[in-house]
Amino acid sequence: MTLSEGPVSPAPFLRASIRVNNDLSTAQLVRLAQAAEAAGFDQIWVSHDLFLRSAPVLLGVLARETSRIQIGSGILNPYSQHPVELAMAAATLQEASQGRFLLGLGAGAADFLAWAGIPRDRPLTSVRRTVAALRSLLGGGRPVDEPAVGGAWRPEGFLRFTVDPPPIYLGAMSPRMLALAGEIADGVIALLYPPERYRSVVAQVTSGVARAGKQAGDLDLPACVWCSVDDDPERARKPMSEKVAYYGPSMASYQLADLGLRPSDFLPLRQALDAGDRKRVHREVTGPMLSLGIVGTPDDLVARCRLLVQAGAGHLSFGPPLGPDVVSATELLGHRVLPRLRSGT
Repeated sequence: MTLSEGPVSPAPFLRASIRVNNDLSTAQLVRLAQAAEAAGFDQIWVSHDLFLRSAPVLLGVLARETSRIQIGSGILNPYSQHPVELAMAAATLQEASQGRFLLGLGAGAADFLAWAGIPRDRPLTSVRRTVAALRSLLGGGRPVDEPAVGGAWRPEGFLRFTVDPPPIYLGAMSPRMLALAGEIADGVIALLYPPERYRSVVAQVTSGVARAGKQAGDLDLPACVWCSVDDDPERARKPMSEKVAYYGPSMASYQLADLGLRPSDFLPLRQALDAGDRKRVHREVTGPMLSLGIVGTPDDLVARCRLLVQAGAGHLSFGPPLGPDVVSATELLGHRVLPRLRSGT
């Protein structure tokens, strides 16, 4: 798959964000967020993978330790947290950050929820209902007409303090969830495996935008990619090898088909990673597997990201592993990649 098909429509302005996992310590995350802010990034998103650090708590720290950059939850889900808890956290973070919070929401990963014995029933319906309830609660209303967990909402069910409602972003991967995101969200966190899937993701999201009678320009649709950058391309390659080894077996077949891959192709790498044999992972990962993300030097990233910008992406979002050192990688992206993409050089 390439991005050369179809009309080219360069974005007039390029926004940029980074996404990080909640496996970083609080101190590491603060250093990273401050480096991202200094390097000119517009947003930082922190994941909320179960059994790691709590994203709302981490974001509360970032609200105090940064001053300009927007901070987002990437992503919370309505299964491990009730919509009331989500609304309380979102409103508090919006208050603490002085209006810089972005509420990232999604159905969550069924495999990870299963670790906690939490079923993920009717994800599309659950997400739709949760967004409706959150819009009501965060807007100062009472969601009495919205279905609730375990029974009906009562008139007493409303937030006792008010804030400007934060934008709601939906994390989405499947075609139906992408369309729903276009219909009901303010932004979409759509992970691109590989990055060249951008055009097809835009088409799926746009179908939902049209269904809701909205304008495409009302929606923030970042091109969300995995990346690993370093001046030494071999050093950049190693973190991405481990990333694809861990997640590859859980990917959907349609995400891998264009690269001639199947989820089962990653099983030997995942087994080696689980056994602690990282050298085998680094040695046996293939080029097509690595191309699920963008790997290499700053020049390599500019070349591949430029295709996304030419395809119309007005917002690039760089996700982990970022590089062998996440702070250095963030600085490379901010000082040696983004300026060239923004200037077209």
